[in-house]
Amino acid sequence: MTPANEANPPDLSAGWREQRARLRKDLRRRDVFFFLVCTLVGLDTIGSVAAAGPQGLTWMAVLAVAFFLPYGLLVAELGSTFPVEGGPYVWTRLAFGRKIAGVNQVLYWLSNPVWLGGSLCIIALTTWEQFFTPLPGPWKYAAGLAFIWAGALAVVRSVRVGKWVPIAGAVARIVLLGFFLVSVIVYALRHGVHPLPAGDFAPTYTGFVALVPVLIFNYVGFELPSTAAEEMTHPKRDIPLAILRSGMASLVLYGGPILGILFVLPGDRIGSLGGFIDACKAVFTVYGGEVAADGTVTLTGFGALFGSVAAAGLIVGVLTSGVTWAMGAHRAQAVACADGAGPAWLGKFSERHGTPVRVNLLSAVLASVLLVVALRLTGGDGEKYFAAGLGLTISTTFISYVITFPSLLMLRRRFPGTPRPYRVPGGRAGAWAVTVAATGLVAFTVVVLIWPGFGVGWFGTAGTPAASLPESFAGQRLQYTLSQVVPLLLFVVVGVVFVALGARGRRRQPGAAVTRPAPTASTSA
Repeated sequence: MTPANEANPPDLSAGWREQRARLRKDLRRRDVFFFLVCTLVGLDTIGSVAAAGPQGLTWMAVLAVAFFLPYGLLVAELGSTFPVEGGPYVWTRLAFGRKIAGVNQVLYWLSNPVWLGGSLCIIALTTWEQFFTPLPGPWKYAAGLAFIWAGALAVVRSVRVGKWVPIAGAVARIVLLGFFLVSVIVYALRHGVHPLPAGDFAPTYTGFVALVPVLIFNYVGFELPSTAAEEMTHPKRDIPLAILRSGMASLVLYGGPILGILFVLPGDRIGSLGGFIDACKAVFTVYGGEVAADGTVTLTGFGALFGSVAAAGLIVGVLTSGVTWAMGAHRAQAVACADGAGPAWLGKFSERHGTPVRVNLLSAVLASVLLVVALRLTGGDGEKYFAAGLGLTISTTFISYVITFPSLLMLRRRFPGTPRPYRVPGGRAGAWAVTVAATGLVAFTVVVLIWPGFGVGWFGTAGTPAASLPESFAGQRLQYTLSQVVPLLLFVVVGVVFVALGARGRRRQPGAAVTRPAPTASTSA
């Protein structure tokens, strides 16, 4: 590494410098904003938060202050200070070295095919079956594979074309969630709403343990535009502004629909998988249809029409979530491989598209394998598949954050002279505060995902740990734990193998030395 008084961090290896020439600066401030809205507002977890009842909104507000704000401040400084393609990989590489960053990046990357082939795919399939037609037997596999490969084709395209996917996804979210809220108001005027007693908003530790994974997962993604920093026109200026604006928008886009679901559906009918879908069907009866005494919803006329449009919007929404995350995670993995922290052949960017086509296609293959294996292992049980896939996605992503977030402190110490267009307020104490808050909460989330109910029943808290298991895994703690731990261990092994292959490739290219740019004027830390 360079001396601590050098103003700029070192460049990456010669292998990456060759690929850098293929990047194209096509991302503007508007594009980054829509990119983040599409990233942050995940439609697959709205039902999970609503299923916890009104206290979900309470914990959502608490974590907005305790996690969302510190996390946004942290990434705003890192992203604007080190606007280098690869974002989180580069920050971790500069802070802790290539080996740790390489393994960490594999976890960050693999969470995307797990998510796309897991909870996103099952949400799309469930929505299709509820609003359009059943998918018996092999048709479910065919539809799932079509969903995955549609996303893969979108990710392969150049930034100039591909950026319209998150723009379309953000617009679809705003229109879908906005129309849902309007429909809730119409529904309430005609049929009334379910009362929400003030006591139900009281936070409990049991509720916190159940909600913290999905709530924090709803709040992550700020670092993704930084993975394409060298494809932005003004990254140092646009990254902090986009984080501020998209953060405020996401709070509104999450809170409104969750409150709408609670008003429309009885608490015992809100499921993690189908909560938002069921609420849409119920409120759209105001345009045509009815709700039977047993809760069965039948849509007719304009109700059926609007229901179909909303269902299509939901499928587009979850697909664009996967595509947007893939655009970032795949770039970071390709940069890591080009830098010698993985197989060099995965570090190639297409001369035609300027995107990491090989990583994109490999990810689609992995998502496809996961889909087929998971459907077979769960016997087509959508709720079980959804719970296991979402839990694994969150824990894999958050383990990588446990390493990446402390980079803020390390890089302030190692590169105090690097100009910082944006700096976390409060000096050293402020930097420590946001790092400890963000890192501590994601670390705690990993623990409660691997062992649901951690701490429940301790020190007089109400409830039992077994009750915190996902409903689809009730009484099956061992099976659930294995569904999380075994893949995580496998992913770490893959990361170690990638780093070893990268080291072998570097030894074969002795001339690929790290270069250092000339120092610039030092600023105070």
